[in-house]
Amino acid sequence: MDDYRKRREALLYHAKPTPGKIQVVPTKKYATQRDLSLAYSPGVAEPCLEIAKDIDNVYKYTAKGNLVAVITNGTAVLGLGDIGPEASKPVMEGKALLFKIFADIDVFDIEVGTKDIDAFIETVKNIAPTFGGINLEDIKAPESFEIERRLVEELNIPVMHDDQHGTAIISSAALLNALEIANKKIKDVKIVVSGAGSAALACANLYVLLGIDPKKIIMFDKDGVLSSTRTDLSPLQQKYSNGIPNLTLKEALQGADVFLGLSAGNILSPEMLLGMAKKPIVFAMANPIPEIDYDLAIATRKDIIMATGRSDHPNQVNNVLGFPYIFRGALDVRATKINEAMKMAAVKALAALAKESVPEQVNIAYGETKLIFGKDYIIPKPFDPRLISTVAPAVAKAAMESGVALNPILDWEKYEEELLDRLGSDNKLVRLLANRAKTNPKRVVFAEADHLDVLKAAQIAFEDKIAFPILLGNREIIMELKEEIGFEADIPIIDPKTKEEDKRRNKYATIFWKSRQRKGISLLDAQKWMRERNYFAAMMVNQGDADAMVSGYSRSYPSVVKPILQLIDKAPGISLVATTNMMMTNRGPMFLSDTAINPNPTADELAKIALMTAKTVKLFGMEPVIAMISYSNFGSSSNESAAKVSQAVAYLHNNHPDILVDGELQADFALNQEMLKNKFPFSKLAGKKINTLIFPNLEAANITYKLLKELYKVDSIGPIMLGMEKPVHIFQLGASVEEMVNMVAVAVVDAQEKGKKITKSN
Repeated sequence: MDDYRKRREALLYHAKPTPGKIQVVPTKKYATQRDLSLAYSPGVAEPCLEIAKDIDNVYKYTAKGNLVAVITNGTAVLGLGDIGPEASKPVMEGKALLFKIFADIDVFDIEVGTKDIDAFIETVKNIAPTFGGINLEDIKAPESFEIERRLVEELNIPVMHDDQHGTAIISSAALLNALEIANKKIKDVKIVVSGAGSAALACANLYVLLGIDPKKIIMFDKDGVLSSTRTDLSPLQQKYSNGIPNLTLKEALQGADVFLGLSAGNILSPEMLLGMAKKPIVFAMANPIPEIDYDLAIATRKDIIMATGRSDHPNQVNNVLGFPYIFRGALDVRATKINEAMKMAAVKALAALAKESVPEQVNIAYGETKLIFGKDYIIPKPFDPRLISTVAPAVAKAAMESGVALNPILDWEKYEEELLDRLGSDNKLVRLLANRAKTNPKRVVFAEADHLDVLKAAQIAFEDKIAFPILLGNREIIMELKEEIGFEADIPIIDPKTKEEDKRRNKYATIFWKSRQRKGISLLDAQKWMRERNYFAAMMVNQGDADAMVSGYSRSYPSVVKPILQLIDKAPGISLVATTNMMMTNRGPMFLSDTAINPNPTADELAKIALMTAKTVKLFGMEPVIAMISYSNFGSSSNESAAKVSQAVAYLHNNHPDILVDGELQADFALNQEMLKNKFPFSKLAGKKINTLIFPNLEAANITYKLLKELYKVDSIGPIMLGMEKPVHIFQLGASVEEMVNMVAVAVVDAQEKGKKITKSN
């Protein structure tokens, strides 16, 4: 049933609400007849004529310069083999998605219906004028080598077969750093390679360029060791036919320094590993099952330096560390090819980046106190935001120095700023958030688990290892819904109204009554309220029977927040509670406060809301840049509403000068850096990219975030509760499953942070 559910979920993801994963979006205005006449006839003739005069103008007037083709014939798709061009299309669309979210590169996926090398090459050459680069994908060896070689020679745009070179580039960076940690010289090491396909051969070729002696590389394929006596080897494989006939993998590994696995799972035994040299380097990259299990390898050899292709172990060799940024750099200088110098530049940039201090955002995402260069951190993490501004410039410089760049970059500082700005179109923070939650999942009470979408969110949170759900609601309904969605895990189900919960309910009621008996609450009232799930869930968190709670899907915000505020105290030193919404906009994450609690905060309260929001922004690994929003700019109005914002800013400047905040500001000036810099150059925010907006009242904040959400389909996480002693968070009424899962991740991260504070205080 579990396999069926996962299969169904994958199919639904690709089919709904719109088939596929990519679409074409206009980049110009098209609302008026004038717009259309410029976009097409007659206005379109002008750029056509300019390109006819000078073909290089195609980069000036069309999307060619940021457009890559991901091309396959479907002959070697993932681990599925030769499944044909149509069946490969979901994978190619996925690759297109990765190009876009990691490097802001647009992609058309092209599936070519031929296995004939000449026909394939001719097809690609005929469509090449459309594109700024060609990414070949999932083409079987040895045909892939010939196809890439000829296209590189015959086209004047970058061409790369990522299956070969991506793995080679990332693993080469890892190898350089692993050898440094092991204190081994590259020219002296002996390497054993399991696998002799395109990726393994590309790795070996690049290792040789790094300084490995090709005679010290012993390679195996499914038929055994590559030796000079074999007659079935391709010319590229013959280069590494150094093995003695009938040599076994175990024998080859005796005294070997490096094992490179690009073959099949569980072929490397502990006994083989024990035969390797001191401080062995093992890259077991078969997916999903490595050549040797990570935990088994670590237990077998304490001195091992290991990498895999998996995200749940240190040192993931992931092609996404390379191809988006290699093409980004190549496109930005209009390189005519991706040559060995550019690949080597990517290798060295990745290796060097792993030695630099890791941004707190990355530490937070991976639940680390501090990632430090060493045996468990030899290559950067895929979510490191510095990759685009490190690898792409290195590749671009190498293209220029090697003479293949037609459009050299002159201002590198400006270029790096442009690269970082491209990250604003991505929702990396959501992935970072989930990643961090997974490092230490918490018990989360779902107070409305007898609603289908809430239960789906609980299921995803459990299966993605974000949280350990506790389901509140009618047991019979929950069990029926669990069966309907294939949620078979044995998860705690609690119905506060049943006799089974009499003892706990009465205990909670007594505790609540004692805390509120001087505030008009009777024991009978407390007992009645503890039958209501939000009161019961809040008490579970209060008493340590759960780590966090989420609710609000089926009820209005005020009705849900009331029991929470009655039962759960404010955090120490906090005098008011507020909320913020994290909006995933096309300029990056934006925090909007206060969206749900305080109708008309005073100047003092606005300052406190700003301080609490700043702490939350830092919790997500970002540095808060705060604009205090009003309808006026810097005292242009003396109205009470504007004046209180100005007073709040003055308080923050005087008492918290370390926080980057200013105002009062109109929203357009806050969001338009040029306008703000030109009109108000004295502002602390001039030239800064603002990521936090504090609104003068609830009405403005609530309307703004809901307009963004509905008009522009901006994903929203929140309202996130600020100032509470315990991790309690409220869904928006009718929230989507995805929004609820995101809020669960927030609740878990909040619980992690509050748990750290409790530990420190003890």
